[in-house]
Amino acid sequence: MNRTKTVVKVGTSSLTYENGKINYRRIEALCKTICDLHNSGEDILLVSSGALGVGMGKMCLSRRPTDIKKKQALAALGQCELMFMYDKLFGEYNHNVAQILLTYDAVETESKRQNINNTIDELLNMDIIPVINENDTVAVDELEGNNFGDNDMLSAIVSRIVEADRLVILTDIDGLYDANPRENPDAKKINVVEKIDKSIMDMAAGSGSNRGTGGMVTKLQAANYATKRGIEVHVINGSNPENLYKVFEGEAPGTVFKRIEN
Repeated sequence: MNRTKTVVKVGTSSLTYENGKINYRRIEALCKTICDLHNSGEDILLVSSGALGVGMGKMCLSRRPTDIKKKQALAALGQCELMFMYDKLFGEYNHNVAQILLTYDAVETESKRQNINNTIDELLNMDIIPVINENDTVAVDELEGNNFGDNDMLSAIVSRIVEADRLVILTDIDGLYDANPRENPDAKKINVVEKIDKSIMDMAAGSGSNRGTGGMVTKLQAANYATKRGIEVHVINGSNPENLYKVFEGEAPGTVFKRIEN
């Protein structure tokens, strides 16, 4: 049986409610679906945002703070809670998880990337699901909206490091639209993108929710990075994690960005 390697990225908006509280039902569905796909013989890595959002929820904050030090503290608090949930929920389906926290300088050289790949390969060989996030406590790039871009670019970089077959980005919208669907009821979803050019980038508008920093722009940037390195990218609605099954069955429930063959 041919095993494929897939990176699944989930954003803060898919893990929490609008009020910042944890959406347990959705997280449980996500963990159950990933475990089931893993049981079928797929290698899956989870890149998870949400530390800051979960920390905000734990402290009953409905808006992102602007102070970097407070963001760092909340991310440290939330990361602990986030991994506790993943450990518990994946454990209910007999799967172990391992936490990997990365900073941008950890992926800047080939030797460092190889070290990351070695660790991930061994975790997968041990039947352990890696859960990857940016280390916001020591690196404030994501908190300031730079570099990894709410983990969208991090997921693309990780996909490249592990030579993944596909990257699936779960978000709070059905895919890429030709206009902002929240403002334009006539906006049409783009099902397939063969190549990301300026006209495609111009379709992205708006920023992330008040719990996250990402928007469609960062997802297109990640897709552009990944597809140029031979990785197919799907952007799908994360409100129903079972949409992942459709991706693995060869369907395109959101927008699929075709890999560029070198």
